[in-house]
Amino acid sequence: MTDRDPDDAEVPEVVELPIDGTLDLHAFSPRDVKDVVGAYLDECRARRILEVRLVHGKGTGTLRRTVHAILERRSDVLRFQLAEGNRGGWGATLVWLSPDG
Repeated sequence: MTDRDPDDAEVPEVVELPIDGTLDLHAFSPRDVKDVVGAYLDECRARRILEVRLVHGKGTGTLRRTVHAILERRSDVLRFQLAEGNRGGWGATLVWLSPDG
């Protein structure tokens, strides 16, 4: 057993994300995706950014399915679809948010 000062406990690093309508999810742990996507969409709506691109990558499709499940449960999402080829193709999802929530 070690004598640790409780004030020395590791504090998770806070990462400031640019809110520009595009969120690349590659940098996040899968367990954080739900909270990150929700907070990002909330902030986009608050800033009146109503078209958002979520980059989940192509891979096995697991992250894409997670993102789509999150979007399906949000009442402020008007619609979403996979991006066109020049915007990420099936590695990204475009989301249209309601201005009123």
